[in-house]
Amino acid sequence: MARTNPLQFMQQVRAEVSKVVWPSRRETTITTVMVFVMAAIFAIFFFGVDQIIQLVLRIILSLAS
Repeated sequence: MARTNPLQFMQQVRAEVSKVVWPSRRETTITTVMVFVMAAIFAIFFFGVDQIIQLVLRIILSLAS
């Protein structure tokens, strides 16, 4: 593989970065809000599952003793 001098490398990097389509502020905000909403939904779901498992284990352990 041929070595590239630092100047050529920086020019190639700038050319590639100029091709990137950056999200708008609105898209970034919507995506961030959706991440928080999904995290809250999953937290509530796993809290509920944890409570059910805890209840089942308490019933099993109370029957065993």
